[in-house]
Amino acid sequence: MAVKIFIKRNIPEDQTNVLLPLFRRLRNLATNQSGYISGETLKSVDNPREYLVISTWQSIDNWREYVVSPERIEIQNEIDARLGEASVYEIYQYG
Repeated sequence: MAVKIFIKRNIPEDQTNVLLPLFRRLRNLATNQSGYISGETLKSVDNPREYLVISTWQSIDNWREYVVSPERIEIQNEIDARLGEASVYEIYQYG
């Protein structure tokens, strides 16, 4: 069953130029991962520092395989260090 992953991040103004390329690197990794369907990055209208990434995967197992890949972990650790906080993940499936 397909799942959607929601990742919310608040980006400090001085980190935007560094973080957005890291987000693109994660997206490129995801597109080459088995089970990846699609993804999009949204910027909040009310809070321009808040970004929401929505990705769709064929199964929760596909997502979990991607999450533990060493390349992804390395990039994600750099993102979280620059954010000064952990990214927030929420996983939803179709009812």
